[in-house]
Formats: sequence, C-alpha cells, structure tokens
Amino acid sequence: MIAALLALALQAPEAGDVVVRAPLPGTPQTPATMVVEPVAMMIATFDTDGDGFVDRAELQAGVQHSFEVIDTAKTGYLRYIAFADWAERWLGDRNALPSPFEVDRNQDDQISLDELQDHFSRLFARYDKNGDHRISRAELVTYRTGPIDAKGPTAGRPMPKPAPPPEKKRR
Repeated sequence: MIAALLALALQAPEAGDVVVRAPLPGTPQTPATMVVEPVAMMIATFDTDGDGFVDRAELQAGVQHSFEVIDTAKTGYLRYIAFADWAERWLGDRNALPSPFEVDRNQDDQISLDELQDHFSRLFARYDKNGDHRISRAELVTYRTGPIDAKGPTAGRPMPKPAPPPEKKRR
C-alpha cells in the first residue's frame, strides 16, 4: 500500500495539474511600475457617490471624517502621536506620508483640522492633473520608471553581481 502511494506521488503531473516550484531568485522589477501612494488610496475612498471621481466637497468631507474619528476627545487638534494613529488608520502605516511636520504649518506640535484640510487641498491640486476639479483613479496612479528590488529603488545602487558558476571537479 505504501509503495502504491509513493508511486502515485512520483507520477508526472497531468495536464491541468498545478505545479508549485521554488521561487526564483530576487530580480529587479521591470521599469515603468505603476504604484499608488497611501494618501492617494485614501483619497480614492472619498468617492461617496460612486462615480469614480473625487471632487473637493467629497475630499473635505472625507478628511473631516478621518480627523474626527481620531480626535475622540474633541479637542480640535491631533498631537503627533495621535497623528501617527491617524496615519496608521487611514494611510496604512504610522510613518506614511504626509508626515506631521509637513502638515503642521505653524509648528505648534499639533495638527488642526484646518491644517489637515489645507494640506489635502494642496494634494488635490497636485493630483488633479487635467484641472477638471475632480480626481480620477488614473490621476492617483504614480509611474515609477526606475527598477525596484526587495530593498527599494535600485537607482544609484550598483546591481549585485551574479555568483560565479561552481567549479567543476577534475577527475
């Protein structure tokens, strides 16, 4: 019985079978990679009417909602640790951009709703590439043209040299 199971396991795969192989060694991704910044993903979620576009009113309402969810004490501002909580909840990571230092325009170590709205207004202008006062999903995509590997962009870093082939033993 064991011999029969072993023979069955060693059979060649048949058409339609899924064959799983070990992963290939890490190689750089192809250039012209499309990526979406965390803040762009957040902006895309503000499309409340489902038309595939985010206008300024949807943006402002979404930013206000995200702020109010974190400002549970209703103080009207987020200190930097609370801003990190906001970033983790809405951007996916405590260190995702924008940083609190670029949002806190008056440098009082706290971010008000007005400062956050102001920053997102500038982001809206940056993403609204065609100037139609609304942002499409296509406008939220960023194109990276440099190769990327597991350590990040490879531009400026020397590519690793391939390992030399193993020496053959002489008999």
